[in-house]
Amino acid sequence: MESVKQILEQALAKIQSSDELSELDDLRVRYMGKKGEITALLKSLGGMPHEERKAFGQAVNQAKVQVAEAVSARKQALEDAALNARLASETIDVTLPGRGQQRGGLHPVTHTLQRMTDIFCRLGYDVATGPEVEDDYYNFESLNFPPHHPARAMHDTFYFGDGRLLRTHTSPVQIREMTKKGAPIRIIAPGKVFRSDSDQTHTPMFHQIEGLLVGESVTMADLKGVLQTFVNLFFETSLDMRFRPSYFPFTEPSAEVDIAWDKGDGKEPGWLEILGCGMVHPNVLKACDVDSEKYVGYAFGMGVERMAMLRYGVTDLRQFFENDVRFLRQFH
Repeated sequence: MESVKQILEQALAKIQSSDELSELDDLRVRYMGKKGEITALLKSLGGMPHEERKAFGQAVNQAKVQVAEAVSARKQALEDAALNARLASETIDVTLPGRGQQRGGLHPVTHTLQRMTDIFCRLGYDVATGPEVEDDYYNFESLNFPPHHPARAMHDTFYFGDGRLLRTHTSPVQIREMTKKGAPIRIIAPGKVFRSDSDQTHTPMFHQIEGLLVGESVTMADLKGVLQTFVNLFFETSLDMRFRPSYFPFTEPSAEVDIAWDKGDGKEPGWLEILGCGMVHPNVLKACDVDSEKYVGYAFGMGVERMAMLRYGVTDLRQFFENDVRFLRQFH
């Protein structure tokens, strides 16, 4: 019994004085492993007198439990001390001044789109949206595009295998809204459009705003008045504007709108085309079940990126999509 007490006292003292987890594990193996001192005491039970075995065995088992508990407690204490030391070394002084963050901003195209939309909303137009994946009917047929029109060609339009396509303009939104709500109607349709074209002034994806107004007594003069008001508000100055005859399948008559634009080269301002427009073709009204004998309307459409280039003096459209923060910070 004295040997059990002696080994227990020695083990507890060494466990309590251990400073490393590796040292503690060595002590566990020394006393409780397969060849440990306490394990050896249990193995010696077979050579002891029968009447001494029970008391000796109980003493050894109690010593084994005490050593195991001491090892577990010391292990927890060492782990807590290590954690506290780590936390102390990684302390953050919350009273230090922050590093600060740069303030973000909207993309110039987004700025322009919001500005254009706001102007037309102030002029009484509602905003309408629609799907970017369209079918041939809404994108071409209902807009009076003939079957042989070049805009339907594969090299101008992105087609899917099932015949659907990425819309080439936001005019399908006008068709959907007019079919659903009928006339009179006054809407703008801002959104992304897609065409197979890419150079200094064109990208495969760009933004458009198209407008539609249908009523009983709408004239070309109304259209010109709205566009003149928009141009003056958008550029924050009074600009000369002219209508130049053109052709679009969905309007008749059709026109392209030019503004007198000063390029800043010291020369006289020249004419610069900014949008297309016209009176809604009767066939388009009929496709939407609108009485073309009673109602007449006008439509217009313009590229948002082009308007942004003019407003901000950007000469290469591709700069809007290169994500160069040095360029984008100018508009924050």
